[in-house]
Amino acid sequence: MQTNNHKIADYDLVLDKKFGKEGTPERALAEEKAYSFYSGQILHDARKEANMTQAELAKRTHTTKSYISKIENGIITPSVGAFYRIISALGMRVEVVKPVC
Repeated sequence: MQTNNHKIADYDLVLDKKFGKEGTPERALAEEKAYSFYSGQILHDARKEANMTQAELAKRTHTTKSYISKIENGIITPSVGAFYRIISALGMRVEVVKPVC
């Protein structure tokens, strides 16, 4: 495993060392935090693209500005219902599809 100059031969080894082996509670927690952060960034970008403030989005979704901020910063993950309200208020939709095998 070489990590200098971003020449990583096996990134799984880096993740294992930093967050524990796949399947461990430590790795699962790290992955959950990563998904929360990533989802928050997607919602933040969509809100900005819609030229909407956090306060406006909060009003449209019957939540608070603080709640929207925490989601966008990956601090919390919204419930499924809140997520769908946010997506709808941003003019987006969620599409669930089966992968082609």
